[in-house]
Amino acid sequence: MPPLRLLLWSARRAIFGSADTALWGLNSVRGNCHNFCTAVFKDVTYKELKNLLNSKKIMLIDVRDTWEILKDGKIPGSVNIPLGEVGEALQMNPEDFKEKYKEVKPSKSDSLVFSCSAGVRSKKALDTALSLGFNSAQNYAGGWKEWSTYEHSEKKQGN
Repeated sequence: MPPLRLLLWSARRAIFGSADTALWGLNSVRGNCHNFCTAVFKDVTYKELKNLLNSKKIMLIDVRDTWEILKDGKIPGSVNIPLGEVGEALQMNPEDFKEKYKEVKPSKSDSLVFSCSAGVRSKKALDTALSLGFNSAQNYAGGWKEWSTYEHSEKKQGN
């Protein structure tokens, strides 16, 4: 009977293949998941969003339904493009975009931030934007719920 070490090595090699194959697989995955991997790091915080809005260097897109914005309110300066319209909107010609959303259509190099109520729909919108080549897109995962909580707290404290 072969030594246990040899037996384990043989089994591992049979299951996983050679080290070269394993490394090739990791490199392949790394290369193919670029948008997914970078999306993990594309969330902005409340303070970061507030600074970005003050700098006027981003377009904040609220992907909630219009009735939600009318009922609950919106982050000042945001543009409402419901989640179901995001893919089409980002592919519209600039004139149609301006007519429908009353804003200049962002280019693929512009900084976009997506928000919703609590981060689920905005993450889907971020994924859509990244898949369309909007590589400077980010997600405000805290959404309206976090924004309104911070804003209410700041007003209460007189900030």
